[in-house]
Amino acid sequence: MENYEINEETLAILPINEHNSEVYEFDEVIHVNKSTTKIMEDSCLYFGSSLEGRRKGTADMIGVTYKAPIIVEESKEMIFFPTSSSRYQDSVWISLKHIKNYYMENNLLVIEFENKRKIYLNYSYGIIDNQILRATRLESTLRGRKTSKKRFK
Repeated sequence: MENYEINEETLAILPINEHNSEVYEFDEVIHVNKSTTKIMEDSCLYFGSSLEGRRKGTADMIGVTYKAPIIVEESKEMIFFPTSSSRYQDSVWISLKHIKNYYMENNLLVIEFENKRKIYLNYSYGIIDNQILRATRLESTLRGRKTSKKRFK
């Protein structure tokens, strides 16, 4: 598949190699002929901004510039975070809102999603825990801004 935009059913985007990715959705795994970064860039553009613009928004909102979580689509609060610098083509991107649990098993980090699907990653618990914390801060700030706007209308 060549054309893919992140949607509400997207759980995670994992690299196969520098030009191909696997996208995990609720009910299927889709092979996409793009890097994970290109999928993120195209999805941000689809929803009205560039990946770089989304990075700048995150920096403004929570002060994070390295391995920054990204608001792909604001109204549905589709927030994804990278496992490594988003400037690398091989970063895994994970949807914050679909995570049910995460834990270590046999020296691999397991991320379990709300539909019971699991992915196994070669990252430390601390790295993912920190990324989830950053993404949660971004989500909280976004919700806070939405709430304050509604109060002043």
